[in-house]
Amino acid sequence: MNATVKHTGLSIDAKFYDFVNRELLDGLPLSSDAFWQGLANIIAILSPKNRALLDKRDDLQAQIDRYHVQNPNWDAKKYRTFLESIGYLLPQPQDFEITTEASDPEIAHVAAPQLVVPVNNARFALNAANARWGSLYDALYGSDLIGEDDGAEKGSKYNPVRGFKVMAYGRQLLDKMLPLNTGSHIESTHYGIVNGALTVTLNDSRQVQLKNSSQLVGYQGQKQNPTVILLKHHGLHFEICFDHEDPIGGADKAGIKDIILESALTTIMDCEDSVAAVDAEDKILVYRNWLGLNKGALSEQFKKGTQQVTRCLNSDREYISLSGEPIILSGRAMMFVRNVGHLMTTPTVLDAQGCEVFEGILDAVVTSTAALHDILTNSPFKNSQTASINIVKPKMHGPEEVAFTAELFDLVERMLELPQNSIKMGIMDEERRTSVNLKACIEAAKSRVVFINTGFLDRTGDEIHTSMLAGAVKPKEEIKAQPWISAYERQNVEVGLVCGFKGRAQIGKGMWPKPDEMAQMMLTKGAQLEAGANTAWVPSPTAATLHAIHYHEIDVHAQQSALLNHQSQCLDDLLAPPLLPDHTILSASDIQSELDNNIQGILGYVVRWIDQGIGCSKVPDISHVGLMEDRATLRISSQHIANWLEHQICSPAQIKATFAKMASVVDSQNSDDPNYIALCKDGHPNPNPDSLAYQAAMALVFEGKQQPNGYTEPLLHYYRRLKKQAN
Repeated sequence: MNATVKHTGLSIDAKFYDFVNRELLDGLPLSSDAFWQGLANIIAILSPKNRALLDKRDDLQAQIDRYHVQNPNWDAKKYRTFLESIGYLLPQPQDFEITTEASDPEIAHVAAPQLVVPVNNARFALNAANARWGSLYDALYGSDLIGEDDGAEKGSKYNPVRGFKVMAYGRQLLDKMLPLNTGSHIESTHYGIVNGALTVTLNDSRQVQLKNSSQLVGYQGQKQNPTVILLKHHGLHFEICFDHEDPIGGADKAGIKDIILESALTTIMDCEDSVAAVDAEDKILVYRNWLGLNKGALSEQFKKGTQQVTRCLNSDREYISLSGEPIILSGRAMMFVRNVGHLMTTPTVLDAQGCEVFEGILDAVVTSTAALHDILTNSPFKNSQTASINIVKPKMHGPEEVAFTAELFDLVERMLELPQNSIKMGIMDEERRTSVNLKACIEAAKSRVVFINTGFLDRTGDEIHTSMLAGAVKPKEEIKAQPWISAYERQNVEVGLVCGFKGRAQIGKGMWPKPDEMAQMMLTKGAQLEAGANTAWVPSPTAATLHAIHYHEIDVHAQQSALLNHQSQCLDDLLAPPLLPDHTILSASDIQSELDNNIQGILGYVVRWIDQGIGCSKVPDISHVGLMEDRATLRISSQHIANWLEHQICSPAQIKATFAKMASVVDSQNSDDPNYIALCKDGHPNPNPDSLAYQAAMALVFEGKQQPNGYTEPLLHYYRRLKKQAN
């Protein structure tokens, strides 16, 4: 047991108590006694309500399970009536518009990519915060968007053939973002500002201007020979950078050495799915990094090749306007913080009864207190331009739980003496009861909501668990093609627009899961913008810069305007579980292939979570393609096998044999990781029965049916704590 401190009826981990008093509150007009008393009051008021909400989840699931047992034949009308009778499906509210005020401009007015990163990894967090601006040339050169044929291989040294392809791509993009009144940027030999207009000299000595002169915003250097020209398109800034002495610029006839795109305007610093935080030690790291970001003081040292590098937050970017006045643009993404959901508790603080407090309550208080440093300008940088604290809240089930979060934020505002609705809410539309009641969920937070986002991974896991007893579900790849998921994605945008999100809040789409496959991303992810989303998640700064191209190709505001009055009747699709048709017989090889794929992914992710405390990473799949995995993907795989086990598609013996087989595959895939702890001991072909990671992975499947809403956190936290104790 860690040492604890007693204060206002709470038992507080001593190191956490010290962190709050010495670091979190340093520089704030909030005393230690006021903080702990405020936290104790909020815990006392909200803990019983939180427990009641979780009890309601369990009660509704139990009623749904009984319904499916008593009604084995699918009847859509009867099922819908049943869900209405138990209060799972609620009446739709009358039309309304959100009243959120003072949304940050990056949220309300500009469509752009969004990064999500684990905040407990300082290097990743800093990279994400700094990803507001990205080098197009670097992103292209290092990705598969530029092919390696015809001598354009990446190699270990700069390849001028590949570099030429990058420059050609850049010129073609300039023609899309910055059209000239005649000619093409491919022909350009010089850029200058003459009489307040951008003047481009072409190969034949013609001097041409922009079709839209208002795109020119400012510059660095001299007007006639600028080092940087600042421009704007679809609300996004970008730079053309010049240097004839640079190896890249010297090879370009106009001296262009790079094109810098405004990329990830917002980023989510994640305390939840991508983080493994199971005790006070872990939570302090999460909170300390978030505090450092809000104080502008977070830095990280690491080796890059042979060089020692120190990374910190980027400074603002400075330019000269056409009238000679200074222009200052933020050098950093506007940061949300994602708190945990309502389910989990944390031993960091125990309440007056000696029970672990709900982690989501503690997160709201501590992350908001940390953000107070930004609001009070205790930092050389500014995160929120509107003195807001933007918190994404995941895994809420229905409007009652959204209303509970609104009450939590209201109490935190009172504790910190902030104006009402200073704490803005992002609603993750990733649970089935939220999807089917989305309009009511938004209404419950209509004065503070700034974000809704489809989390199709968690949504799929919840879909499987909710309908666990309805029948066997389809293979995972087939589930993706079912009507419910397209209806879900479509409804999210349509409801957001009818509730007045345009110009006030973000409507987001989910993550691109293959960080090494940028060419494929560029072929497919633009569809999310065409569907009306004004942001979408990407897994890296490189992906953010490349995805930013889509926002220049597609006018999202025009797309949203076209969709404003369109509402699909899709509730029946949303309520239809992705079940195998009656009398379907899957082949033995198809069943085994599905098990291999799911179990390899489970083991590959869980072994890092339990043994190394890594909550999100690029995990090779069974075909050795690196996929971004977190608890949401784990929830799908574990619930899918649990469903097939329940309906006797596969047997316990077959599942155990597949786990044993896949353990050696995962060991082989991680053989180059010096921190990896093998599942199979000393090269033995069978897994080590003492491996806590292996035990956790098995439990996620064999105990999956009993897990609350199919969540993986309770088992992961249990086994990770055992691992930390063993160490």
